[in-house]
Amino acid sequence: MGKSRSGRRRQADAEAVVESVDGGLAELIPDRDRPRARTLVIDGAPQSHVDLDDPAYLSFEYQRRLGHVIDLAAPPGRPVRAVHLGGGALTLARYVAATRPRSTQQVVERDAALVRLVRRELPLDPNARIRVRSADAREGLAKVPDGWADLVITDVFSGARTPAHLTSTEFLDDVRRALAPGGVHAANLADGPPLAHLRGQIATAAARFGELALVADPAVLRGKRFGNAVLVASDAPLPLAELTRRAASDPHPGRVEHGRSLTEFTGGALPVTDLAAVASPAPPASVFR
Repeated sequence: MGKSRSGRRRQADAEAVVESVDGGLAELIPDRDRPRARTLVIDGAPQSHVDLDDPAYLSFEYQRRLGHVIDLAAPPGRPVRAVHLGGGALTLARYVAATRPRSTQQVVERDAALVRLVRRELPLDPNARIRVRSADAREGLAKVPDGWADLVITDVFSGARTPAHLTSTEFLDDVRRALAPGGVHAANLADGPPLAHLRGQIATAAARFGELALVADPAVLRGKRFGNAVLVASDAPLPLAELTRRAASDPHPGRVEHGRSLTEFTGGALPVTDLAAVASPAPPASVFR
């Protein structure tokens, strides 16, 4: 498979770092337009983008949508307590630190070799209150104190698929336990036609949270292509009008579904339990070409 390679290769006018990590072959590829920016790619699948000069810049559309959720989770600039399940290049933790100084954050990333690579090549601001723990996401979540988090972001992929044990009602029970009253859970989901996984995840969240919204490209929602969707859940009312405005203003406009339209979109799907959970579907090879 070629995963034993480690070192650097040329990409455009800068060097790309290529290194084996626990999850496969990781590449940190320079951004031609941003001198200190890199895209993290694992086994050919783009994972995240970081600009060390501008950590508030979010390049990937799904991360921009998660950024909107972060922006609206509390008044502007107010520090929050955030848990990130899945670290990647720590893009969203850096975003929170840049936009909400003095926030306290816990990142749970299973791939210890990836964490070491990212810390070495894309060092964190030493003043940021970001703790990174190398552990399984669900095991790491179990160690978060009850009611500690204002925000839990789930963005975990193994081989471009969300592991089954992070798709169930039992998993969301622990998310709810870790959330403070009125806290927000946001999950990055990936699916394609016939969208059975996405519908099941909405039904699962609806079984545990009173307020839901889904943000996605309209073509994904119509089942026209494989893509990402951000599911937002809380027991407090969500800022739907502003979330809708921001998503519609993105370079790749997104649509927000909620209320009756989201229930209809779910199409009678049932909540997923640990016993029935399966990993999200693998993306078609054409997605990354």
